[in-house]
Parts: sequence; structure tokens; C-alpha cells
Amino acid sequence: MRIHLHIGTETCGAPRIQATLSDKRDQLAGKGVLYPGSPGRKNHTRLFMAVTDPDHPDPLRAARGYATPQDQAALREAFSAELRTEVDRVQPDTLILSASQLAGSLTRKSDLERLRALLTPFSDDIRVVAHVDEQARVLARHYADQLFSGRTAALEAELALARSGADWRAGCLEHWGAVEPDRNRFPEIQAPPFWLDYAALQTRWEEVFGAGTLTLRPYDPALFASEDLTREICAAFDLPQNIGKTRAAALAPPPSAAWLARARLLNTVLGALLDKGKFIPRKLWRRLMDEIAVPGAPIAPGSLSAVSACFAASNARLAKAHPALAGPALHPDPALPDWHEADPGFGFRATQYVAAFLPRIEKATRQEKRFRKQTAAGQAPADAAPAAKPPADRLSPVAEKIMPDSAKANVKKLRGGPFAPHNKIGSVNEEALAAAFAEVLQRELPPGNSGNVIVGCMKNEAPYILEWVAYHRAIGVDNFLIYTNGCEDGTSEILDRLQALGVVQHRNNDEWKGNSPQQHALNKSLKEDVIRNAEWIIHIDVDEFMNVRCGNGTLADFLARVPDATNVAMTWRLFGHNGIQEFRDDLVIDQFDTCAPKYLPKPHTAWGFKTMFRNIGAYEKISCHRPNKLSDAFRDKVKWVNGSGLPMVDDVLDNGWRSSKKSIGYDLLQLNHYALRSAESFLIKRQRGRALHVDRSIGLNYWVRMDWGDYRDVTIKRNIPRTRATLARLMADPELARLHAAAVAWHTAKAADLQATPEFRELYDQALATKLTELERVAFALALEVDN
Repeated sequence: MRIHLHIGTETCGAPRIQATLSDKRDQLAGKGVLYPGSPGRKNHTRLFMAVTDPDHPDPLRAARGYATPQDQAALREAFSAELRTEVDRVQPDTLILSASQLAGSLTRKSDLERLRALLTPFSDDIRVVAHVDEQARVLARHYADQLFSGRTAALEAELALARSGADWRAGCLEHWGAVEPDRNRFPEIQAPPFWLDYAALQTRWEEVFGAGTLTLRPYDPALFASEDLTREICAAFDLPQNIGKTRAAALAPPPSAAWLARARLLNTVLGALLDKGKFIPRKLWRRLMDEIAVPGAPIAPGSLSAVSACFAASNARLAKAHPALAGPALHPDPALPDWHEADPGFGFRATQYVAAFLPRIEKATRQEKRFRKQTAAGQAPADAAPAAKPPADRLSPVAEKIMPDSAKANVKKLRGGPFAPHNKIGSVNEEALAAAFAEVLQRELPPGNSGNVIVGCMKNEAPYILEWVAYHRAIGVDNFLIYTNGCEDGTSEILDRLQALGVVQHRNNDEWKGNSPQQHALNKSLKEDVIRNAEWIIHIDVDEFMNVRCGNGTLADFLARVPDATNVAMTWRLFGHNGIQEFRDDLVIDQFDTCAPKYLPKPHTAWGFKTMFRNIGAYEKISCHRPNKLSDAFRDKVKWVNGSGLPMVDDVLDNGWRSSKKSIGYDLLQLNHYALRSAESFLIKRQRGRALHVDRSIGLNYWVRMDWGDYRDVTIKRNIPRTRATLARLMADPELARLHAAAVAWHTAKAADLQATPEFRELYDQALATKLTELERVAFALALEVDN
């Protein structure tokens, strides 16, 4: 087997190559070519993070929880084992690995030796490929990327080094100082790019991988944006020429020079905040950059002609050594007057913008400090160990104070028994901790096909609607049928506007009859064409999010894993209030990430499930959790699976709405249930009542059953970028944006009113004081006997 190791670079089209290889993964496997998914679906970031020197935590390792040598070693072992599994399954002739960061971040020989040692157990036939462009053009793009990540220095260092005649690589590496993650001091972000010296790059890599192993290929922006990119991929990796075309993708226009000047000035002020102990996540940093954008001309590579001159002779030699570079790839742009930083325009003052950004920065800082406190108490970032608990034979002080004797007795009965909660089931899905999911296009459905359809009911849920719709559209839901009753907060108006925009179908349900408005709506939905013509029907509420934990996180990815399934039991994982007291206009999936353990057989609502079912006519009725009234003609055709894709027990064919110890599974899909959201949101929910059981109140017993915070699950957050992108498209409609703002104002005012009401203030204080261990919470919930 031959390994082709693609080392970048990111500014020379590596993301497009990776996306194309990922799209054609199955087709390539049929031709004996493996582009593995275990290192990362597109960019093989896990490969890169596994081989950097343990004492040099790059930005990715720092951001993803592998900064320590011990965590990195565990990652490296897992990477090797999972790659071996893929190789053994496919038995390829060619293995392609691609990580954009390899060329630009591996500075030491030991890094490269560690990379080679990781790969040689698979094959010692390793070829290295890098795509390059003329250095001044690359520097202009790379400088912009650095600025948007936090670079504070202008280009003077690069220009001075180019004019000095000194060794470029050595001069750049002098700026590679100590790594300080909390202060965003990573040389990859702050230092000049050593790797622009392509001759030195070749020398260093071939010292480790062998003479003649590195091939430089040209980056042609027009080709990389076209559907003919596969021609270059076949040439670069010596692949068969019959792999077809790829999807064309327009290149993003370069940012204006004025915008970049603003970014550098803003970074200086943000850096000062980091020095004072503030925390600014990378995604937030990038969003702040977007908010200071101004139009204008980009940096002209010709103004960096000193850099071009520095490499002219070396480039001429490279063009002779690498025939593919004989064209225009290394030819510089015409020289222009020397670069000077642009005027940021409009009297830009970074401090004024930072003052406006400060609330978001303060929020991020609070969340990070809380997370670090939890981590110090024993919680890890993903499906983590529980926080510190009292000794096994003692209750916590809160439990001693508030729990009745029956609940205290339950603790003794539960401890160590089959109903004691824990998190030791299922697999640790490293793929579920990888990079953010890629955005997917909304599919075009043929006439008479409504695709994947959510039918739901809402009452006073206005501020949460757009996120919920955007999220589920982003993962592959095609249509929504929403019923409302008794709304006062703008829910109906938002849904009416979404219907006018062609996004949802809204039905008024104020005239409901029977035991519940929800069941009345579900009965009526069966007469709707959008349900009759659906491929899959899903009944979930606006506080429930389908968290697909495989592939690219879409319904299509999950359904590909269970091709024979007709019914999927999506088991709840309950998420608590995460210490957030006030109602906030921010993504639910970002705010709340503390949750229940995976193994939680009691109380029985904890393992409740909602059902996604194929529309084959097997059932005559939709109920809250599942379809009902199975037709005998379909009894042998229905196949239920759980969230791990495994068969469910036979008794769910006709009834049942919760998973059991035999049927629980979360590995591929779980239903994140944010029943509480913030403490203030809980008050509003308590005040409005329920959609299904309208005769039951939602009091402290509900909080006890739902406020789980012993573990942390962040897997759904990989959907945040594409959710925000879809949400932004919805909010671009001025009327929808206005209605959402009005809904936020209504809920903010309602929370304040309820806080001023003695009954609700007492409930609020009681809820926040109910800080129990997982075992105590189960015992208390059972004692309250709220589940009948």
C-alpha cells in the first residue's frame, strides 16, 4: 500500500481537495483508494494533533482538549487503532491522508519523525504532496487568516526579513516563542510563516521521509474552484482518471485591506483583555471580525514584491525540479509601491467596538471559568466523569436538608444496584468530538414528496423557534407542520411569517377538543398533504434537538447506517440549566451542555423516546412519543432500531415510549432534551402549563426530574456554525427579525414579572437551591411519585 500524505497548504486550496475527497470517499474505496474518515471527515486534524511535539500545543490541540502530553498520547493511540480498522476493512492499494496544518505548523524534526513513526506501521512507501503558489500571493492570504485569528503585528517583520537577505526560515522561527493559549499567543497565529521557503520545506521533509519523496504541485484558483478539480487530484495522488467531476465552488472574495487594518487594531485591544484574564473563544473572535467588515480593495500581492524578490532564484530552481511548477504558479504579480497598512476608514476606534462586544466576552469568560471549575472537580469535556460527590455512605448537605425520609431511604436502596445511574455505557465516539460539521445544501424534492417532516405543537415558544427550525433544516429536515394554541408571545406571528417565506406550515389549534391540544393536532395532521407525502415523519417539540453523532451529523448520514429501519427510537438525554439563571437570547445548543448520565433507568421519564418513522402506512395514528395502531399487514415489515442503530425489543411494535436497559443506545443519534433551559425560562414554562398534560402543574418535582448537570456533552455544538449560517439567512428577513426581537422582549418582561410574584420567586429560589448528586436526584424523583 502506498500512502500519499498531503501536507497543505490551507491558503493553497487544501480545503477544496479535502472536501472533494470526502465527497468521493465511497467511490474511491471501490477503486482501491481509501480517504479515511476516522482522522476527520475532511481535514485530518486528528492526524496533525497526534504528532506535534507534546510541549508545543498548537491552537487546535489547545481548543479541542488535547493540550497535555497525556491527552495527546491517548489521541495518538486512538487514531492509530481507528485508522487500522478502516484500512483492514477496505484493504486499499492507496491511502490518502490530508491535513492542512502539516506544512505550516510542524517546525521541528522531531515532529516529522513522530509523524513518520505513526505511519510506517501501515506502510513505509510514503509520498508527500504540497500545493503552493507564489509567496507574495500566499502571504497576502495567510496574513488575512492570521489577523482573523488574532494576530497583532503588521507585515513589517516579513518585509524586513525579505529585504535583509537572511535565511527566511531561520528568521521566521526566531519569532516562534512560547505558547500561551489563554493569551492567544500561538506562533502559528502571531509569527511570520516559515514555510514560504519551499526549498527549505522540501529539504526538511525529505530529511525524514527520504530524498525525492516530496512533490510540489501548483495552486490554480480557477481550477480549484471548478468541477474539473478532480483532474488535479488524480495527478497529485496518482489516481485513476475516471473518478468524475466534483461540485464547483466559488472562491470567497479576499477581505479588504481596510478590514484587515481594523482587524489588527481590534486584536491589540482584545489581546489586552486576554492579559486581564478574559476569555474569547475562537469562534466568537471570528464573529467579532465579521462585525467590523468594510468593503474595499484587498492587499495587492504586487505591493509585497520584496517577498517575491527574496524567493525568485529559489523558485526558478524549484520550477526545474518539479515539472508541474513550470507554468505561472511561481511567477510573481507585477511590482507595485511597497505595502503600507491601509486606513481603517470612518474614524475606526477599536476600543469603541470592544465596549459593544464586552457583554459577549464577559459571558464567554463566565462559561469558561465555570467549565474549568467543573473540570478541576473531575469533569472532562465531552461525556465526562461526574463532579466530586460526598462519601458513599453520606448525603450531600442539600439532600440532608430538603429531601424527605422516603427519598433518603431510596438513596440506600439505589446505591450500587441495577438502577444506580452512571455514564459507562455505549462507545466513546471520537468522531463526535471532531471539527465542526460542514454545511449541507437544502435538497430539492420531486413533486409530491415532502421529504423528512417534523410535526410539532407550540405554545409561547417564540424566542426559540428560529434556532430550532434553522438547526433541523441544517441537518436535513425538509418540512415542518406546526400547530399552536393559546399563544401570547408572538409564536403564531413568527410561524405565520415563516409560512409566508415557505419555510414551515402553521396551523391554529385554539379550537382543540379532547384530552390535550397536542393529540388533537396530531390527529388532524394525518389529513395534511405534507404528512401524507412524507418520507419520514418526526414528532418532536421545540425543546428537543435531534443530535446525529455520526458522519456529517445529518439525517442522511444516520439513515445510511440503518438502511432497513422503519422506526427509530430517539432516546432523550436530559440537559439541565447549566448554572444559567437568566433568560438569554442565545443558542440553546450553545448555552446548555451539562446533562444526565447515559445510564439512567429511573425515573422512567429519563429514558423516554420520540420516534422517527418511515411513512409506509404501517400505523394509523401518531401519538406524543410514537406511532400507534399497527396494521397487521405490516407487522413483519416494521423494524425498530435505537439510537445506536441496533434492533429494539419486540414489545415496542405495539406500545411503549421509553428505552430499557436492553434497548438503550445513544451512539449514533440521541434526542437532546432541553426541558428547562435557564431558571427564568423554567418559570415561564411553569406559568404557561403543558401541551400534553394540561391538568398537571410543572413545579419543583419537574425541576428535580429534569435538572441534570453531572455530566457534559458538547457533541451537538459541532452544528453551531451551520445552524448560525441557516439562522442568519432567516433573520435576513426584516419582518422575521422584528418579530423575534419582540418575542425576546416579551419573555424578558415575563421573567421579570414572575420574579416579582411571591409564588414564582419562591419556586425559583427552591429550584436553584436543589443541588443534588445524580443518585440523590433519582431517589428524590422516585419519592415525589410524579411518574404514574
